Amino acid sequence: MEYKILIAEDDADIAELISLYLENENLQIVYTKDGQEAWEIFQKQKIDLLILDIMMPRMNGYEIIRRIREKSQVPILVLSAKTMSQDKVLGLGLGADMYMTKPFDPLELVANIKALARRSYHFSSLGNSSNQNLMKRGPFTFNPEKMCITKDDNEIPLTAFELKILVKMMKSPGRVFTKLQLYQVINQDYCLSDEDTIMVHISRIRSKIEEDPSSPRYIKTVRGLGYRFEYEDD
Repeated sequence: MEYKILIAEDDADIAELISLYLENENLQIVYTKDGQEAWEIFQKQKIDLLILDIMMPRMNGYEIIRRIREKSQVPILVLSAKTMSQDKVLGLGLGADMYMTKPFDPLELVANIKALARRSYHFSSLGNSSNQNLMKRGPFTFNPEKMCITKDDNEIPLTAFELKILVKMMKSPGRVFTKLQLYQVINQDYCLSDEDTIMVHISRIRSKIEEDPSSPRYIKTVRGLGYRFEYEDD
């Protein structure tokens, strides 16, 4: 099965460099330097992963992420010259799975893309198994065949990374997970913890599962340590 990656990058030299490295990994590349065209390509073709610049003609990367997340949980990696912490938080907050800044190490980029691809397909392959049981925690149910979590029988629209984090915490209710432990759940290739990334992912999960995200009932912050998942049996 061919894995197709859409590169939306208005710097042709950077796009060519990325393409050379990814084609060496036998990945199919679709390229555009225009944000509006990137959105149109995504709607017309089956794209398995996106690499997005932020500043592009006609439509910026933030708007593309926002539109894609309204209809798809496809993995998204942002590659941007915008290096401020608030830029990264905004990109992740809109639903990007990873945020890398320029200049970048091509080998690190390839490793991150392969990690995203593996996890995306890992979820799909798990979905082919029919002998796994549902995992129930209070109002939440994890279905390993469909690779989804429901709350009161309503499916929660989680990205692949959000799903991995929540499943990890649901498996060990009451256990405190550090930010490093949760970061390793989504990025096993690099052990350097990125606190901004975890904080944004936790915030997004809370916005999807909590009645009042500002006063969370299920994902509790343990000050100075990390987070834990709690629930009450009906």
